[in-house]
Amino acid sequence: MKVYSFLRGGIRYSDPAVPPRDSSVTAFLPGLSVIPLVQHIGNRANPVVAVGDRVREGMLIGRGQGLGSANIHSTVPGRVVRTVSWKMAEGLTNDAMVIKLEGGFEKLGRYQEVFPWQSLSPFELQRIIAEYGIVEMEGSGRPVSDMLYSLRSAKDPVTLVVRCVFDDPWLSADYVLCKERADAVAEGCRIIARAGRMNRIVVVLSKDEKELGAMLIDSMGKTEIPVDMILAGSRYPQRNGRELELVLRRYGKKHDIELGVILPLGPATLAAVHDAVKFKKPILERYVAVGGSAIKKPQVMKVRIGTRIGEIFAECGGFVDKPRRIGAGSPLMGRTVVDLDEPVVKTSFAVFAVLQGQTGEKGQTRCIGCGECRSVCPVGIDPEALYKYTKSANNRDSMPGRAAECHGCGCCEVVCPSHLPLRISIIRSALKGN
Repeated sequence: MKVYSFLRGGIRYSDPAVPPRDSSVTAFLPGLSVIPLVQHIGNRANPVVAVGDRVREGMLIGRGQGLGSANIHSTVPGRVVRTVSWKMAEGLTNDAMVIKLEGGFEKLGRYQEVFPWQSLSPFELQRIIAEYGIVEMEGSGRPVSDMLYSLRSAKDPVTLVVRCVFDDPWLSADYVLCKERADAVAEGCRIIARAGRMNRIVVVLSKDEKELGAMLIDSMGKTEIPVDMILAGSRYPQRNGRELELVLRRYGKKHDIELGVILPLGPATLAAVHDAVKFKKPILERYVAVGGSAIKKPQVMKVRIGTRIGEIFAECGGFVDKPRRIGAGSPLMGRTVVDLDEPVVKTSFAVFAVLQGQTGEKGQTRCIGCGECRSVCPVGIDPEALYKYTKSANNRDSMPGRAAECHGCGCCEVVCPSHLPLRISIIRSALKGN
């Protein structure tokens, strides 16, 4: 079976501190849950409960406000004991409801009533997905209902792309979820295909994951629309939007298939869609990869949304030594966490803690002009020249034209022998210029 890949740049990325991807373990329920009112790209959800109120598991506690905003639900039963605010590393402020665990669970360990969805209209399916606050869990947190709404006026065919490309080892939680919940992911595909009036489903997998792809397609059973499987390269950043679309367009051209508008979604999002529509269940927990060189026992964990990151690290044995950096997401593109009381949210696919030697901050030296960064850039820009421009005393307010093409994959930083902060310098300067 032919393997499709983007043509230029990229890296083979591995990390021995990533948790094994054979299975998951369930984290303890937190005594105090910190439920942020921003777990999406848009405006803060408007709180509908106050300090002192009792809440049920799965109860609405924050109502989304407009495009980009999503409903927020309590992930545990209990009582709202206070509200908190904190400033994240990027300078953004978030605030949250703190819920003390009390009372009985209505979903955990209970028989779940199954709601048939096959006779529901696309509009009704979209309404349910919006009601239960389903967002793109592997990406920016864009509400899935907004994504579906944007397809209503599409004149071209619409293709659902199941993004199972594991080019970054820190996606191990998504891989484990895909294995353990293959039936839910597959049925989530069928639900989204109906809700978005899709013309085709395409499962894109890393080249070594044919067995996983066959499992997903078999779980889908007979569908009303065609289902294809594409094997993609495993070089990072194959799963990025631009590189993924390059692969899809090449496949479509070779097989004379008009893919039209592409909607890529990952396994965690599709499983959440399944739970919302079939069980009337919001996103209560998240598969999270917990690891890094500072963690004693890296593992993939099923964690309740609102669990504090410090508690997760403690369940993994704590730190082997004082970490130099703690972050959320992949170390390649992840953000720094400044407080261990910060909670897991809907988009938290990984959290990590790394020692001094693994951060890339130690030993930063002057650029030696080796050109390694240029050779791995999938966009074909010159990170070295752009970085030097940001440091020049004569630079203007805006960056040179091609800087905007940088999508921040971080390949240049990984290979730089001088450990220069190429990615973040280019992105910050480009944003400043805009």
